[in-house]
Amino acid sequence: MTDPWRYATHGVMVAVRVTPRGGRDAVDGIEMLANGKSVVKVRVRVAAEGGEANRAVTELFAGLLRVPKSKVKVASGVTSRIKQIAIEGDPKQLGEALKAATSIES
Repeated sequence: MTDPWRYATHGVMVAVRVTPRGGRDAVDGIEMLANGKSVVKVRVRVAAEGGEANRAVTELFAGLLRVPKSKVKVASGVTSRIKQIAIEGDPKQLGEALKAATSIES
């Protein structure tokens, strides 16, 4: 299974599948979609209304990766469960933190 994130000079782009009203804010590992692409499974407590779920996802990633909230943005999929999250920072450090957060062995 390939990593659900891509490295760039400014950080990483992470493919995620969000479950709003998931009971807690958490990363639940990696999942392979029917089209063969990998995504990070994320659940958030809030409903997908008024951008609240997107805000919760960006705050979750900021906390997990220890980056400022301003460095995490929804790059695409604002109204979809499948999103691309752009995270600015050192790509190598972010990749290692993502591997740890999703329980991928190095």
